[in-house]
Amino acid sequence: MTSPESVTDSAPEPAPVRESEASPLVRIRSLLPGLARAEQRVAKVVLDDPSSVARRSITEVALAANTSETTVTRFCKAIGVGGYPQLRIALAADTARTEARSSRNLGGEIGPDDDLAAVIGKVSFADARAVEETADQLDVAALQRVIDLIAGAGRVDVYGVGASAFVAADLQQKLHRIGRVSFAWSDTHIMLTSAAVLKPGDVAVGISHTGATTDTVEALRVAREHGAITVALTNFPRSPITEVADHVLTTAARETTFRSGATASRIAQLTVIDCMFIGVAQRHMDAAVSALDATRDAVGHHRLGVRPDGRRRPRETGK
Repeated sequence: MTSPESVTDSAPEPAPVRESEASPLVRIRSLLPGLARAEQRVAKVVLDDPSSVARRSITEVALAANTSETTVTRFCKAIGVGGYPQLRIALAADTARTEARSSRNLGGEIGPDDDLAAVIGKVSFADARAVEETADQLDVAALQRVIDLIAGAGRVDVYGVGASAFVAADLQQKLHRIGRVSFAWSDTHIMLTSAAVLKPGDVAVGISHTGATTDTVEALRVAREHGAITVALTNFPRSPITEVADHVLTTAARETTFRSGATASRIAQLTVIDCMFIGVAQRHMDAAVSALDATRDAVGHHRLGVRPDGRRRPRETGK
């Protein structure tokens, strides 16, 4: 019997992803761009109503996705859950956790008729979920390897454009404050010239939510060609940037209406950056504390002499 899927739907079966305690929906969203078209239809059915899929048979899901049971099984393996029974169990558990976290429906799209209170609720919910899901799926061993590399690097160059440029600048500023030689670049030409002068012992970090930003991918490729260790921070573990990265760290932020997902993606990236920075600082604790004290003192005279509660600070006596 001919399979409902067309020949153009077929694609080489991707390597299974690492099992983790993260929500299966996080893994599905992150791997979605790299799935075959028939598998993407299965993914859409699951993402649209995960609690319903947890109660449906594999035949029902295959029909809803206009594909075969074999493709549903292949989809399950591609997202790292083994098979359809395991997917149903994972979805049921995830649904229960989600319902326990909040009784309000704040995870939906922002509509044109939503009042400001609803917008605040949905944006803050998306941001909080991005941080939580990023932490759940973050590969601790991979993060530790990156921390070790940055802690021992002669120089760290960070690349990012658009919204990711702000995250790159934040990492550079944090590393610079504890005495690590670091630069952040967002201009394509400067990124490439920076990458071209890196050498073995240096680290290049590329930050891209989609993992498909040409400027960042190219800069990381050039840095790798010149001997630098390359690190990618992206939301999609099978995106083009991972092909030029020696080490990959992932976030878990979803896109929503009016690009509020762009805010969530930055917050998710900053979560990883903060963990990375603290790990590096711990490796050089005494030097890091001294550097932070020195930089704090250096800018101290450029702050108004007012305490956070609004009262004026006492005048320094020098005693």
